[in-house]
Amino acid sequence: MFLRWCMGLFAICMTLLVQAQDVEAVKRAAEQGDAKAQVYLARMYFEGRGIAHDEVEAAKWLRRAAEQGEVVAQYNLGVMTTEGRGVARNDTEALKWFRKAAEQGHAKAQVYLGRMYLEGRGIARDDVEAAKWIRKAVEQGNVKSQNILGMMYLEGRGMARDDVEAVKWFRKAAEQGEAPAQQNLGLMYAQGRGIARNDTEALKWFRKAAEQGNAKAQNNLAKMYREGRGVARDEVEAEKWSRKAAEQGNKEAQTKSERMNETNPSTVQNDIESLKRAANRGDAQAQARLGAMYGEGLGVARNYAEAEKWLRKAAEQGNALGQTLLGMMYAEGLGVPKNDAEALKWLRKAAEQGDSNAQNNLGSRYMNGRGVAQNDAEAVKWYRKAAEQGNAVAQDNLGVMYARGRGVARDYAEAMKWFRKAVEQANVSAQFNLGAMFANGLGVARDEAQAMKWFRMAAEQGHPDAQYNLGLMYNAGRGGAQNNAEAVKWFRVAAEQGHRDAQHSLGLLYAAGRGVARNNVEAVKWFRVAAERGHRDAQYFLGLMYAEGQGVARDDVEAVKWLRKSAEQGNKDAQKAIESMQKKPPRSAAPLAI
Repeated sequence: MFLRWCMGLFAICMTLLVQAQDVEAVKRAAEQGDAKAQVYLARMYFEGRGIAHDEVEAAKWLRRAAEQGEVVAQYNLGVMTTEGRGVARNDTEALKWFRKAAEQGHAKAQVYLGRMYLEGRGIARDDVEAAKWIRKAVEQGNVKSQNILGMMYLEGRGMARDDVEAVKWFRKAAEQGEAPAQQNLGLMYAQGRGIARNDTEALKWFRKAAEQGNAKAQNNLAKMYREGRGVARDEVEAEKWSRKAAEQGNKEAQTKSERMNETNPSTVQNDIESLKRAANRGDAQAQARLGAMYGEGLGVARNYAEAEKWLRKAAEQGNALGQTLLGMMYAEGLGVPKNDAEALKWLRKAAEQGDSNAQNNLGSRYMNGRGVAQNDAEAVKWYRKAAEQGNAVAQDNLGVMYARGRGVARDYAEAMKWFRKAVEQANVSAQFNLGAMFANGLGVARDEAQAMKWFRMAAEQGHPDAQYNLGLMYNAGRGGAQNNAEAVKWFRVAAEQGHRDAQHSLGLLYAAGRGVARNNVEAVKWFRVAAERGHRDAQYFLGLMYAEGQGVARDDVEAVKWLRKSAEQGNKDAQKAIESMQKKPPRSAAPLAI
């Protein structure tokens, strides 16, 4: 969760100062002890408004104001401390500031304090104390606290278990748009807990949460479509929502997607026949769904020609799903000749109708100059449109644009904001990017333990860059204890996915016998794989192995060949090795080291 600044009337006064670009006036007021000026100066540093972005300075001024009893400063300092932003992460210290703000009636601080008691963060777990603070926030109408209170009633934590009360509080939060509460209310209706079972109502609330990107709700909505509960059975819709949930890391949805081809054939066939009848009547949505099923091979043999036929019919009627999928077929050359211009045409039509997947894909095409002149500003525009609709892939892409300063001024705080939003939806790429931000201290205080946490999350889901970085951290003892065996493990899984740097690093560890028995044959194998893909350092070490006859028969011609390739990429050590070989036969070298 990001800092939320609650400035009141003071914001109006200070806005005038910023508009006048009188940053020095704010600084003077802050240095003279004006607590509200200190809060505003902290905000300016945090957001980079009129001054260079600096979270350490932001935390410093928040602390000064917080020590004077300024409630907004106390709350925001608590958030920065619990997230390790501008200060070392410290749950005990964060708890202290949340308590001070909570005791002054700050609802969000009360929620944080309640959650810390629930989770036992910075203090011993205490459900009764948690309930006390959550209720205080509820009394002020805080939506998140209403959902939490519902969960506490549901689980009997800090109070007697009461499903009816749980439904009551879920409903209050759900009706105000809180996605987790909508998902929870849907589940209560689906299970008949605390309320009469009602599949139609369950479907309604699952859909509301799913459309906001809640992965659990997306998975549950898929189940409703698959089982025909509260809605006509529809395998295409089921697969659509299951895929969305799976893309966010929902394990149940991922498993279900892997088994989709095992679905009851007669049930799927009935759905196909129903779609065909509707499609032949000219129903654009049915045409799009039928095209999608042919394209994915769901319930029918995969047939790109049939997919293209039905998607085109839907697209030409203005159906956004049909336009998006037809655009992707042209982009990938599936069933039609690959044609970037046609891909762009259909994706743009869908994007202009608000389809977030089309918007994200259109952004990628502008970023890479595919079918259109390369334009980072246009890429950012379309990524933003999709990201603001909750599209996790677009949120990650927008974060990358801010981190690299492409199409927008470089802003690590904004990058972190979008990476965090995507991470909340379990986007694997964003998990990796968030780890990189923590590892390098970009937009956040450098925290290698946090970096390792996020790299591991992404690595365990198969992200090769995350696997490689995790290997590096274990190899160097960053973010935790040094562990060569773990380094070998993660370098290997990345190397087997074709990661050049991991292949080279694995070769070095075999050559040095670190984390694995020394084995020059294996070292040569991995150096060669990376070298053949242009890795200059792997080319250098492969050349040395040939020169010394380590792991391979000595061969000066091969040695010079690989050393020269490395030297041509700027490796000065490779050039020196060539010169040395030309002067005299090389002698046995010491074991290679990483």
